[in-house]
Amino acid sequence: MHLSQLKGGGVICRQGENARLVKDANSTYDLAMEAIAAACRLADIIERHGLGESVELLALAEQGQLDCPVRHPDSAHMFLTGTGLTHLGSASTRDAMHASGEGMSDSMKMFRAGVEGGKPAPGEIGVQPEWFYKGTGAVAVAPGEALTSPSFALDGGEEPEIAGAYVIGPDGRPHRIGFALANEFSDHVTERLNYLFLAHSKLRPASFGPELLIGDLPRDIQGTSRIVRDGSVLWEKPFLSGEDNMSHTIANLEYHHFKYGLFREPGDLHLHMFGTATLSVADGIVTQEGDRFEIEAPDFGLTLRNPLKRAAAQTPEVRPL
Repeated sequence: MHLSQLKGGGVICRQGENARLVKDANSTYDLAMEAIAAACRLADIIERHGLGESVELLALAEQGQLDCPVRHPDSAHMFLTGTGLTHLGSASTRDAMHASGEGMSDSMKMFRAGVEGGKPAPGEIGVQPEWFYKGTGAVAVAPGEALTSPSFALDGGEEPEIAGAYVIGPDGRPHRIGFALANEFSDHVTERLNYLFLAHSKLRPASFGPELLIGDLPRDIQGTSRIVRDGSVLWEKPFLSGEDNMSHTIANLEYHHFKYGLFREPGDLHLHMFGTATLSVADGIVTQEGDRFEIEAPDFGLTLRNPLKRAAAQTPEVRPL
């Protein structure tokens, strides 16, 4: 089962090739909260609502009518975060960016720690991953809309990832809604200057969707990431995800995010990205305004597409009160 959300309100449920509106449903978030209140699965709530008229999901996407598949009604209560160095092979690009020539880089140390301790036995706690913050729901960009790079950025590059969507119940317990494709847009040139600039490089928008996979994450995800420029493919490469291709389990990444009480506030929505091993910057690609990022994987339905835009220069002024 896959869910999509309309910008004007409304939820679409796709089962196989059949996409239909969920009756009397305004948002995925509302359905998730309803499922928590009823102590049942999200699929059960959708079955209770019932499905209405059929829709052409691809046409709606091409018309720009699909939003992120889940949003919080108050963007301040939606958090975009992620983990890095979580995939087998993800250390090579990062190590090349951060190695000093004086021994093993911090990136390689963290990657090796994940390989050795990122998949603990059930009931045990594994090593914690690298973690980063991207912003609130204000930086969640709908599929098809532009990923805007700030004027001061040195780069605007794609990161094809899988993201988990979670809502916190009234008792502070996290509930996983589902999984989606994500473009964890970052500034890799700034990050390359100094590893301590990683936090700066991540304070960018991100996009996810258009569809939310309800149920378990496939263990072996094989997707494609590409950049289209002036109507032609500039760069294209496969990417792998799922636990068979990762150095951490999803459960371990979830534990180390939600172990913080700050991230267990009732009603909050979390979009947590699980990392990647595939970046165009590693192949010497320099993106430019107008490029279109495309991320796809058969398990997740429609392709996630976003053009690159550069923001006009702004000078923030701090005024004393």
